[in-house]
Amino acid sequence: MSLEENKAIVRRMIEAYNKHNLDWFDEFIAPDYFDHTNKVDREGLKQLFNMGFKGFPDWHETIEDIIAEGDKVWVRLTYTGTHTGEFFGLAPTGKKVTMTAVAIYRIVNGKLVEGRFINDGLDMLKQIGAIEYTEKGKKLFPEDVK
Repeated sequence: MSLEENKAIVRRMIEAYNKHNLDWFDEFIAPDYFDHTNKVDREGLKQLFNMGFKGFPDWHETIEDIIAEGDKVWVRLTYTGTHTGEFFGLAPTGKKVTMTAVAIYRIVNGKLVEGRFINDGLDMLKQIGAIEYTEKGKKLFPEDVK
């Protein structure tokens, strides 16, 4: 597949994902898919998506940049959502989150076969109030303390 076709696959997958309905899953995710960051297979990925949708029903991913090389597509994303449902055992806080992430997908025969993700999950936990800076952290990063 061409680089532009691979980028189009990722764009369409993210558009479908943003609808919070996993009917698209078989169209884009290969049976042997593996997520190297979360250490889950295809079924584990589906479970992560469902958990995320329950915790953040308005979760949305916006593509900021997209680059393709060979069989890989790199995407810089902005994630936004409101924590209105349970997430990893954390009760809803009603707090809004914004995160930047980089996703790297490998595509074979028009389907995603691998994923790797770089994001700041600790910052997200801080935004929903699940963790706080220590006193030392507050002194080191005063602009982050609200």
